[in-house]
Amino acid sequence: MNTIAPMSPARLEELIRRFAGARIAVVGDFFLDKYMEVDSALAEPSLETDKVAHQVVSIRHSPGAAGTVVCNLAALGCKTLHGVGITGDDGESYDLRKGLARLGCSDEHLHMAPGRFTPTYLKPRDRADATLAGEHSRYDTKNRTPTPPDLQRKVLDSLASLLPQVDAVIVLDQVEEADCGVITAAVTPAISQLAAANPRVIFWADSRRFIRRFRNVIIKPNQFEIMGIAAPRPTDVVDLADLAAAVAQVRRENNAPVCCTRGPAGIIVSDPVPTLVPGVRVPGPFDTTGAGDSATAGCVLALCAGASLSEAALVGNLVASITVQQLATTGTARPDQLAERLGLWLGQR
Repeated sequence: MNTIAPMSPARLEELIRRFAGARIAVVGDFFLDKYMEVDSALAEPSLETDKVAHQVVSIRHSPGAAGTVVCNLAALGCKTLHGVGITGDDGESYDLRKGLARLGCSDEHLHMAPGRFTPTYLKPRDRADATLAGEHSRYDTKNRTPTPPDLQRKVLDSLASLLPQVDAVIVLDQVEEADCGVITAAVTPAISQLAAANPRVIFWADSRRFIRRFRNVIIKPNQFEIMGIAAPRPTDVVDLADLAAAVAQVRRENNAPVCCTRGPAGIIVSDPVPTLVPGVRVPGPFDTTGAGDSATAGCVLALCAGASLSEAALVGNLVASITVQQLATTGTARPDQLAERLGLWLGQR
């Protein structure tokens, strides 16, 4: 297995300068992240039930799931963004679309569907505790019935119409319930066909459960997914040689490159020879929520800027090393933060 050669600061700066010119469509499951700040000092008993009535003193929203990818693309300087997916006809859709508009992301192809939820992660937290310990239990709103075929077709038609206008397509399959999200068993092969028919466009896919359904698309499984470990324990370790062999095998099946993430250890890419791209070692505490999405944003922007796959993986590592240090929020990284992280990475080599 190869190891990536060091990247010079000048090369990183060259790539960053091109980020603004990238044109990217993000297709998949757009969620709303809704944070409710609770002041525990104001808690009072409910007169009707005698249960605690937690008092919310502020609310903030952020696009989540596929929207997290958009957040990171925008923070890194991408100016042309298209959201492709489905929302409900509800207040959460309104808040999600406002958030995307602030990021400069078009919602023209985000189809509103009465009778469907806008998927939402409701995240109450203790206002006085900014650490992860301040988070309350989360409440999730998701669609748990199959996505109607006409909505699936609308998504595919939107994506096909955008291909002449974009340099890259990022597919984000967040919903684990089969066929209840945007990237269904019927949509996945259609995207694979579009990728094969449009080699000029970079196609990149991430999926929580169904990553190996894709073909002709750069895929981003993690080390446990690619080894078939469905429920890894915190102490589980994947042997590097076994992982490299699995990456090479999946590369052959996929007919496109593979970027296999290894948490803080970095990424193995196969294009087609497996290459190790070490991560950046940074001090904790960590919040890994959205780290993979931030890495995706960095990788794809770097590819649009002309990076090799291993260079793109390094940029993804730099971005993720910044976002994991941001607690209880959707972490993002700015272009002006990347040079310092590259210097840290070079020093650790």
